[in-house]
Amino acid sequence: MTDRCTFGRIGISAAILFLAFAGLGSRLAFLHLGDHDEHRANIQGNRRVTRTISARRGRILERSGKDTLLAVDMAVRDVCADPSRIAQEKAVVSVVIALSEILKIPADEVAVKLKNSKRRFTYIKRFVDQETTEKIEALSLPGVFFERAQKRFYPQNDMFCHVLGFVNYEGVGSAGVEQTMRKYLRGSPGSIESKVDALRREVFRERGRYIPGMEGADVWLTIDQNVQYIAERALDDVMREQKAKGAWAIVQRVKTGEILAMASRPSYDPNRFTRSRPDDRLNRCIGFVYEPGSTFKAITISAALNEGTVTANTVFDCEHGCWYYGGKPLRDFHAYGPLSVADGLKKSSNILAAKVALTLGDKRFYHYLQEYGIGQASGITLPGEEVGILAPPSKWSKIDSTRIAMGHSVAATALQVLGVFSTIANNGVRMRPYIVKKVERQDGTVLYEGRPRALAQPIRPDVAKTMQGLLARVTEQGGTGRRARVDNYSVAGKTGTAEKIIDGRYSKTANIASFVGFLPATKPELSIIVVVDEPQKSRTGGVVAGPYFGQIATEAVRYLCIAPDLTPPEQGDTGHALVARRSTCQPSRNLGGRLGVMRGAW
Repeated sequence: MTDRCTFGRIGISAAILFLAFAGLGSRLAFLHLGDHDEHRANIQGNRRVTRTISARRGRILERSGKDTLLAVDMAVRDVCADPSRIAQEKAVVSVVIALSEILKIPADEVAVKLKNSKRRFTYIKRFVDQETTEKIEALSLPGVFFERAQKRFYPQNDMFCHVLGFVNYEGVGSAGVEQTMRKYLRGSPGSIESKVDALRREVFRERGRYIPGMEGADVWLTIDQNVQYIAERALDDVMREQKAKGAWAIVQRVKTGEILAMASRPSYDPNRFTRSRPDDRLNRCIGFVYEPGSTFKAITISAALNEGTVTANTVFDCEHGCWYYGGKPLRDFHAYGPLSVADGLKKSSNILAAKVALTLGDKRFYHYLQEYGIGQASGITLPGEEVGILAPPSKWSKIDSTRIAMGHSVAATALQVLGVFSTIANNGVRMRPYIVKKVERQDGTVLYEGRPRALAQPIRPDVAKTMQGLLARVTEQGGTGRRARVDNYSVAGKTGTAEKIIDGRYSKTANIASFVGFLPATKPELSIIVVVDEPQKSRTGGVVAGPYFGQIATEAVRYLCIAPDLTPPEQGDTGHALVARRSTCQPSRNLGGRLGVMRGAW
C-alpha cells in the first residue's frame, strides 16, 4: 500500500513537472519562432537608455588671472537609494541609522524617503563630498548607490557674493554674473546611448554613441580681489561702528569705467544660498534707490556753469538759513548770508543750490540730469538694476526743481551717483560702467571683451576742471567732507545726507548718509562712493561715510600704485601744494595673500 502511494505521488509530480516544462517550452517557442517584432522592439526600447552628461560650468575669475578663482565647479556625488531593494533585504533600520549618522541629517527624514517600498529610486542627499562618499561606500549598504554630479563652489564664501550671485540646485544661475553670463558659463551637455540589464545597471559593452559635454567658458571680471577686500572690510567697520541697517560701496576707474570693487552689506554665503534672506541677497549698489541728498548739488552747479548762468564767484543770498519759495520753506543745516557758488558748494548750502537750479529752468535742468544718466539703466552686466525715479518736467511742481537741486524729490542708485562724479573727474565724459573684462574658452578663444565706451558728455572739459577744483575744496578745512581726506593726495568729493521716507513722510530719525568723490583731484584715477543706511551714532554724510571713503581710498591708491600729488609738509588746511612726483611703488599681491588667510580661501 505504501509503495503504491509512493509511486502515485511520483507519477503526479512527474506529470506536473512535464506540464510545466512543456508550457515553458511552448512559451519559448512562441516567443522565439513567432512573429513578435513589435514585442521585441518594446523590450529593446526598455533596455536602451540615453543619459545626459552635464557639462562643467565655466569658472569666474577676478581680473589678475587664473590663480584667483571666485567660482568653480566641483565633482561631487548624489547619495541615492532603492527603497524596494532595501525593504526586500530587510535593512531599512540599519540603512537609516548609518546614513543619518554619516550625512548628519535626522533619522526620521531618511526613514520618510525610504518609506515607500514600491519605489526604485529616491535622493537621500545631494552634492556630497568625496570623503563622505567613501565612508558610505565602505559600509556596502544594500540599495544605496551614488550618481555623479557637479556643485558650484565659491572659495571666498560671502566675499564678492552680490557680484557673483549663485547657482541653484538645478544648475541655473540665479543672481549676479552667474545669471547674466549664463549663456557663456553653462556650456553644452553631452550624452551617452547605452543598454541596461534587468536591474537597470548599464551593460558597458553595449554602449553606443558617446558625445562628451563641452565645458563652459571662463568669465574674467574687472573686480580686483584686493580692492574688493578693502571695500568690504570698510563696510564691516562702518556697520559695526554705526550699527547701521545696511552699507554699500563701489570703486571705479575714472578713465575706463571699470568696476574694481562692488560691495554690499548685509551679505550671504552663495555656497549656502538657501539659508539667506532676500534682503541679504540684494545688491544695494544697483538695486536700492534712495534720495541722494547733497551729492546731487554737483549736477546742479556743473550744469549752471556749463550753461553760463553762474560762475564760481557768483554770489547768492542764503537768507540766513531759511528761504520761502512757492509757499514752502527751505532750510540750511547752518545759517549763512551771502555765499559765492564755490563757497556754497563747500558748505553744502541747500538754498544756494536751489537758487542756482532756478537759473537753469526746469527743461534745461532735466536735460542735464538725463545726460548724467539719472533715471536710466547704466548698462552694467548685472541683474536687478533699478533705473531710479525721475519724473519729467511736465509733472514737476513749482518747487520740485529747488528740491531736486539738493537731491530730494528724485531717487537714484549708488552706481548712478558715482557715475556723475566719474564724469566730472573724466573731464566731462560719461563712461559706461562695466564689470566683465572678458569671456574666454578653454582653448583661449575670446568670446567677449569688455571695453571702455563713452556714453555722453554732459559738460565741457573746462567746466569739469572747474568742478574738480570746487569739489576739492569740500575736503579742506571748513568743508563738509574734511574727514574724507587722504594723506599726500588731493581729494574731491561731496557729502550727502537725506532723510528717508517712511510711511509716506520724511523721517526725523532715519536717514541715509553718503560720501562720493575721486582722487587725486588734480589728475583723477579712482572714484569711490560709500553709502550708509540708517546710521545710529551719527547722521551726516561727512561724519558717517567720509572716514570710510578715506579708509578705502588710502589703501586702494597705495595698492594700485597711484602717485600722490601733494608734498607732505605743504599739505595745509586752506590749500594744497602740488608737486610732480614719480611713484616708486610696485604692484603687490600681499593683500591677496592676507585675504586668503583671513577669508579661509581654498
